[in-house]
Amino acid sequence: MDVDADDVIQSVSTGRMPPAPQVDDILQQAYERAERHHEGRVADYIPVLAAADPDAFGVCVAGVDGVRHSIGDTGVRFSIQSISKAFVYALVVEQLGHQRVLDVVGVNNTGLAFNSVVAIELNDGHPMNPMVNAGAIATTALMPGRSAEAQWEAVREGLSRFAGRRLELDAEVYRSESDSNQRNRAIAQLLQSYGRIDRDPADVVDVYTRQCALSVDAADLAVMAATLADGGVNPVSGERVVSQDVCRDTLAVLAANGLYERSGEWLFEIGLPGKSGVAGGLVTIAPGKVGVGTYAPRLDSAGNSVRGQIATAYLSRALGLNIFASAPQARTPAIDQPTAPMITDAEGLTS
Repeated sequence: MDVDADDVIQSVSTGRMPPAPQVDDILQQAYERAERHHEGRVADYIPVLAAADPDAFGVCVAGVDGVRHSIGDTGVRFSIQSISKAFVYALVVEQLGHQRVLDVVGVNNTGLAFNSVVAIELNDGHPMNPMVNAGAIATTALMPGRSAEAQWEAVREGLSRFAGRRLELDAEVYRSESDSNQRNRAIAQLLQSYGRIDRDPADVVDVYTRQCALSVDAADLAVMAATLADGGVNPVSGERVVSQDVCRDTLAVLAANGLYERSGEWLFEIGLPGKSGVAGGLVTIAPGKVGVGTYAPRLDSAGNSVRGQIATAYLSRALGLNIFASAPQARTPAIDQPTAPMITDAEGLTS
């Protein structure tokens, strides 16, 4: 991962955010550093995604105080894709609880591609985590609802609450994905054969495909991330969406798995929970501080936004967001204590 931020003055994660004008300056610098990169390619395995403007680029930082800082194409709409996995997972854990979802889905990284079938077979049909397709499909299957349509409405309503506005389905993306999601259908059938989902696999994949086709922009992603950063309360609407405990679970899973097989490298370089989507979105959460949303369709070989990673790396360092960064505390010099008198025996020897 070329984060291109070695010369950034690094700040630690403790303390408050800088004043708004300073945040704007840092955001400008992050944008300029990332904008000069043209590596990667736009996703084309879903045909409609290939039509994205490869040079579109926007970054939004949303604080837990509700203040937003934006630059570039933050109003350009795109499909949320795999970023939806994090928020659907949070909604399901809120409804069913920590242990129930853990038993069904798991939390460990596969070390394999996001759409791997091999990972299912190697683990006796058990999805390894909710951020790869098998785990996300199993998670969507757990969404409460008497019918697939009821599940879909629960997903849309829940993700809309995270964004603070009603999210709409991109019908063109939904049709394109539905025509090309044979692998996800196969994954769902394989999960059913192992007894990991108890609904019609075709219905589950349809709901999952629709959730991935919800239309968002970078500003939406920043607010959704800030909701997780603020203990489950949307800092713009003031509505509690999920509990603090659910946020903790979600951020832990994201830290371990959010960028697929590159998750370890991402955590090492950037030090924040995050999630990417193949349409070019990237969402990052700094607990207690901010959410970051970026949009840049050029992807690396693992399906993660190139410019999004570079901009986020700069922001992490310059704003002091990295959860592993710390500095020694200032210490008051110790007050000299009186030294106890040395005891000697009758011979004058030290005892």
